[in-house]
Amino acid sequence: QVQLVESGGGLVQAGGSLRLSCAASISIFRAVAMGWYRQAPGKERELVAQITSGGSTNYADSVKGRFTISRDNAKNTVYLQMNSLKPEDTAIYYCRASWGSTTYWGQGTQVTVSS
Repeated sequence: QVQLVESGGGLVQAGGSLRLSCAASISIFRAVAMGWYRQAPGKERELVAQITSGGSTNYADSVKGRFTISRDNAKNTVYLQMNSLKPEDTAIYYCRASWGSTTYWGQGTQVTVSS
């Protein structure tokens, strides 16, 4: 069973930064895509950022210019650098990865941005 373990969440003031990490239990070299999603209370889970095996990225409009997704294949880890955080970024952030047609999710990490 593939495991994805997120870390790096926490409480930060508006305007601050956090870096989330997602460590996979297997090689991510051939992962079709890896991404970060978030779910705020009372809202549906939404895509925040995604990176493909070829390095292509896409972002939700709400985070463009503030968040950056990257991957380190040697460490089997995907990162989400979050800058200029806003209270509306408060949510549980989940890592998702796909190998072939199979998708896995991490357990989530809480990010809270105070105003």
